[in-house]
Amino acid sequence: MADSADIQTTGTSTKKGSSAWNYTPELPVKVSPYFQWPPNAPQILRWITSGWLPVSERLIILVLAIIASLFFQPSAELTRNFESGWIAGIFVRNLVLMLMVAGGLHWYFYIARKQGDERRYDARPFARSNRVFTFGSQVRDNMFWTLASGVTVWTLYECLMLWALANGYAPQLSMPNQWYWLVLFILLIPMWETTHFFLIHRLIHTSKLYQRIHHLHHRNTNVGPWSGLSMHPLEHIVYLSTILIHFIVPSTPFLIAFHLMYFTLSAATTHTGYQGVVINGKLVLPLGTFHHQLHHRYFTCNYGGLEMPWDQWTGSFHDGTDHSHKDFLARRKAKNS
Repeated sequence: MADSADIQTTGTSTKKGSSAWNYTPELPVKVSPYFQWPPNAPQILRWITSGWLPVSERLIILVLAIIASLFFQPSAELTRNFESGWIAGIFVRNLVLMLMVAGGLHWYFYIARKQGDERRYDARPFARSNRVFTFGSQVRDNMFWTLASGVTVWTLYECLMLWALANGYAPQLSMPNQWYWLVLFILLIPMWETTHFFLIHRLIHTSKLYQRIHHLHHRNTNVGPWSGLSMHPLEHIVYLSTILIHFIVPSTPFLIAFHLMYFTLSAATTHTGYQGVVINGKLVLPLGTFHHQLHHRYFTCNYGGLEMPWDQWTGSFHDGTDHSHKDFLARRKAKNS
């Protein structure tokens, strides 16, 4: 466990070791400006646009969802009934997407070593022979739970929602007439993601649920792309239950696909262990957040994300600075005493 001296205040590389960070971004970690008072419209606009443009994980996932919906989505007529053919087709599509995204990022950062340890938060190697992990290997463990359980639950939820839309059990947007609602819901998904994730994440950090379910994900004190969706099957069911909001909020088959891809594929992109893809010393594609990297090392902080300041509102926020870390240690000591 690191002490406060390990937390830097500027974007820099630090000494390597089991406790020190290899790299820390510019600190403090900043949350969205949506709830600052007085409101700062230019700052809010910059936050929204920078989250999507010029290139971002959100934009890439959106493009993937468009392609998947155009070429690999069963018709409404097919999805009126549960049949193995179209369900298997969606499972294969989702499996390929996860292999492309998580597998591609793992190859880039950890097999081809295209960046070495540049912008990598924690430079410790992944466990290769450790009985804590399924099959003794951290990467094989993470791949197994991601593909065998994660992709399966993802597919089942998607099939459920497509069936519900096709049969009128879930409200559907009228396209193209209501395109503006579709755009708005796409923009709001990151806010809903942070809220839903905080609520269920905080719940499964309670002692009994943590020991029985969430500890599997937290085997990864140091993370890689396959770590993001490496969870207990029950956690997958709770985590991906985010999609059930579309029994209330109108959607389309495309929005269902994007919503679930955002929760699954971004789990891989945000757990790369790197700040992002760097070319010629410049960050061109931001990926893993230091905010969540802090959670994987210290466990009892940063349960949500940066789009909604739930951790600030509930006193579990760690912004990476010395002062914040001292406050975190004091809170933990008081709780454990």
